[in-house]
Amino acid sequence: MFTFYEYPKCSTCRKAKAWLDNHQVTYQAVDMVKDTPTAETIESWLKHSDVPLRRVFNTSGMKYRELGLKDQIDELSLTEASQLLSTDGMLIKRPLIVKDNQLVTIGFNEKIYEGAFN
Repeated sequence: MFTFYEYPKCSTCRKAKAWLDNHQVTYQAVDMVKDTPTAETIESWLKHSDVPLRRVFNTSGMKYRELGLKDQIDELSLTEASQLLSTDGMLIKRPLIVKDNQLVTIGFNEKIYEGAFN
């Protein structure tokens, strides 16, 4: 089963959920703000994927800008980035889908979803 990390008020997350529901994809929804993944979990996802670190950050988010992360991300180690992401679910790009401790998708792109779930 897939785990769907979302922020329920996010319109992109709602679109992604609707797509998954319309395509009968079974998933467990997790509010990433209320139940932010641990640093260990995030680090494990990142170690097992080829996703660039910057891609996991919500670069358009207010918290990202407040912390001035634009110029700091490239200097962060995997552990430092994971610890930072685990402090606030709003720092994580959403929606994020995981299966068997592996990142499946980040964000919502219909073509990518079609390839990943069909």
